[in-house]
Amino acid sequence: MLLYLHIPFCDSKCHYCAFCSYTDKAQLKKPYSSAITKQFNFEVQRLEIKKGSINSLFVGGGTPSTFPASLYEPFMFAVSPYLSKDAEITTEANPNSATLSWLEGMRSFGFERVSFGVQSFDDKKLKFLGRIHSQKEAIEAILNAEKVGFKNISIDLMYDTKADTKKLLQNDIEIASNLPINHLSAYSLTIEKNTKFYNHQNARKESLVLAKYMVNSLAQKGFKQYEISNFSRGYECFHNKRYWEGDDYVGVGCGAVGFYKNRRFYPSQNPQAYIKNPTHQEVEQLSADDLRLERVFLAMRSNVGLLMDDLPQKLKDKLTLLADEKKGIVVEGRFYNLDYFIADEMALFVTS
Repeated sequence: MLLYLHIPFCDSKCHYCAFCSYTDKAQLKKPYSSAITKQFNFEVQRLEIKKGSINSLFVGGGTPSTFPASLYEPFMFAVSPYLSKDAEITTEANPNSATLSWLEGMRSFGFERVSFGVQSFDDKKLKFLGRIHSQKEAIEAILNAEKVGFKNISIDLMYDTKADTKKLLQNDIEIASNLPINHLSAYSLTIEKNTKFYNHQNARKESLVLAKYMVNSLAQKGFKQYEISNFSRGYECFHNKRYWEGDDYVGVGCGAVGFYKNRRFYPSQNPQAYIKNPTHQEVEQLSADDLRLERVFLAMRSNVGLLMDDLPQKLKDKLTLLADEKKGIVVEGRFYNLDYFIADEMALFVTS
């Protein structure tokens, strides 16, 4: 089982961000700390979670580094008995708020992996994206994480923006490759409703040439692609891979979706409402077809593959056809996609 904790607080709202995050709710941080602990204890009882059975904890946001390390203590005290001995424990962070003392505090709770929302090492591009850190702060935060003992460090980079050129992307990759990181996530800019970029559609470059250049350049620097947006230099994120494999996961916090067997749970996305009643959730019942569809799409976007024995004959035949056309490969009864750039199209072909 996996555990995800959502921290909805941010110092600022990036121009592309459509996540459940708020810049004007800082006064709620302390009661939020109590609410997430209450919800976790509720989930333990409801789902009959056994001690030592949670294999991964991932803290995302929002911006987890805007939440003081001391406020994580009650939650971590409640969670610790349920974590397996070798659990992967990750927190996201932003360079401007992940101070040395915050990183030290998170390490003291057992966090061994940190993922920084860098997006770029180019100061002009950072400003264009609405980020409030600089190249210097990003590099300093990464080096501080290594200094305080984080064993696994990841960064996010963003491409396919109006600001991008091959030279800019190559410079980002060059700087990243010389830092003590063993994982990198590279995301294509997407334009969503309720974001500043939504009314500025030209914010995105939509260049397949630059996208492929990004992937190929990362490969040359030793970052192996194992999912459409994720690259490993010796470490693949356990938490994400188990998501893609369809594992159960507990979602704790405002807007944190959970999944158990064939049900999906949705808590309130309003922080005040969540704090008032952290155990209230909307429940979605998923059919066998729903689950199969999700499994196909996730498998096509990653290296977890798709076990063909569990699929209807119609789907098996289509996967065999894709393999015959060299768009995929079948190894020991499992289909693997060979081109993540057409992952969604392949999934639609298989399931239509």
